[in-house]
Amino acid sequence: MRRGEKTREFIVQQAAELFNQQGYFGSSMSDIMRVTGLRKGGIYNHFESKDELALEAFDYAIGVLSRRYYEAIRGKSSAAEQLISVVSIYENVIENPPLKGGCPLLNTAVESDDAHPVLREKAADAMDQFLKFIQMIINRGIRKGELKASIHPESAAIFITSAMEGAVMMSKLYRDSRYMEQALEHLSSYIHSLQKSSD
Repeated sequence: MRRGEKTREFIVQQAAELFNQQGYFGSSMSDIMRVTGLRKGGIYNHFESKDELALEAFDYAIGVLSRRYYEAIRGKSSAAEQLISVVSIYENVIENPPLKGGCPLLNTAVESDDAHPVLREKAADAMDQFLKFIQMIINRGIRKGELKASIHPESAAIFITSAMEGAVMMSKLYRDSRYMEQALEHLSSYIHSLQKSSD
């Protein structure tokens, strides 16, 4: 990787953490300069605007999150184990989040809303991909006879995701991971209830 590419990647990584903690609108160019240690000109050598940097930073953050999800299911044999491993990524959301600032998907979805339509669209696309990922695990579990055939994969994926993201939001709001821990306990029970009876 050439020096310029390394610098660009470094800017994206630092900006991703900054935006995820302070928000896109709450982060100034001075903040970006502070976390990267670069002058304004050094940043604009690589990005035409803060908007361009924000979009790349979001892609980077979602990439980090996606890798964590795939790592979580690796080595887990059953669909139920995989689903529980995915939601457990945020078990210690305050003390040890996958990315500083919590869930980049939740943070971006809430902040962008109607104020930044392109970023909002990216967040919606990323959420679609996550829902498809959960549905894929459920569908595979149904095909293998691990999960009940009566399950509606889309509805189950929406419920699991909504409960998980809501618990992340509450844990962040109160700066207390117990909200996520309690949600995880209920989600685990729900996921186990999807399993096909062995008798």
